[in-house]
Amino acid sequence: MSDDPIKKKWLTTDYPEIIFEDNEVGRLKKQIFDASDSEIDQILADYEIPSPSELGKAGCYIQNTPRAVTVEKRRKNDIVFIPIGCSENHGDHANTGLDTFMVTQILEGVRRYTAKQGREVNLAFTPINYGNHPYHHVGMPGTVIIPPEVVREMLIYTMLGLWNDGYRKMILLNNHGHLWTLEDTIQEFMKRFSLPAIVQVLDWHRAVREFFMPTVRRDSLSTNFIHADESETAVALLMFKEMVDMQYVRDAEGQAFLPEGHFDLSVDPYRRPHRWSEGEGHFAIERFATPEGVVGKPSRATAEKAKRPIAAILKYLTLLHDHILDAFPAGTLPPVEKISLRDPKDLEPFLKEPWSEGWKSVYELPHFGPFHKL
Repeated sequence: MSDDPIKKKWLTTDYPEIIFEDNEVGRLKKQIFDASDSEIDQILADYEIPSPSELGKAGCYIQNTPRAVTVEKRRKNDIVFIPIGCSENHGDHANTGLDTFMVTQILEGVRRYTAKQGREVNLAFTPINYGNHPYHHVGMPGTVIIPPEVVREMLIYTMLGLWNDGYRKMILLNNHGHLWTLEDTIQEFMKRFSLPAIVQVLDWHRAVREFFMPTVRRDSLSTNFIHADESETAVALLMFKEMVDMQYVRDAEGQAFLPEGHFDLSVDPYRRPHRWSEGEGHFAIERFATPEGVVGKPSRATAEKAKRPIAAILKYLTLLHDHILDAFPAGTLPPVEKISLRDPKDLEPFLKEPWSEGWKSVYELPHFGPFHKL
């Protein structure tokens, strides 16, 4: 494989808009894209999808597991996934906690799978049950909007507390349209504390966007991903069908004021100049255009249409997890002198395992640099 962009190889499909980069990530996605129905079913079975929510099941999250057990798990695997959802109107047929249950149940599948491998990943309870929202959701009953600075500070100090407890590889898995707030969070976390860590935010739908693009295949979605639509309803029907009642489903379409081509849809299927979140005012807000809480055709959703996208995100998250843990086994981090502007000698006691000899809590960390909060 060449690094020269002109000579770079791409893995193509029968659909010119769907291509994969020729590297381990792209090859994994291409393999799932080409997989047979039985192979997809086997992937889901390996991750035990669908399964009931594990938020209340002992031993599945840091917060519902005896402390001594969490420490032993962390010594084998110090990656923690932090699910990010919200409360939001997703139409009369769906639950307002759809985003939260979607992301937690995906991560629960990854936890079950890594447990079978003998290096169970850690899950934290979602710190954001409501969330920040784009302006066009303002005024919708069922959508609870929290100011972005509140969301950001909640997440920053959640991450700091997890870091203090030895979870220094943190992946925020996002299932909601407030990605800009989460990006700001991880940048501010690093600026404010200058701690060596692996911190990432991942918008999971966009990570496997190719699987939300319509094709002529039997198990394909028929419309592009927007909001509370065929895509989201299909995932809900697969993952937690008891929270969905299709007798109440209604389709609805938004109202745009400009010709299409400028702003993309939720997973950027058209590679347009603007992401959907990069503007307001060029279309009517939900309160007036789609009071149904839906933008799209959820009536077309079936659980089967969600199988391949869910298989794709499960396998990708596992690959990401494996790459991080293989590069930096439990208890190790990227080189301090290449990640932090702090003196490595000054950081030594803070980098130790909690309660080990010479350890210092991060809450004793001196203020540092121009970004610390007074």
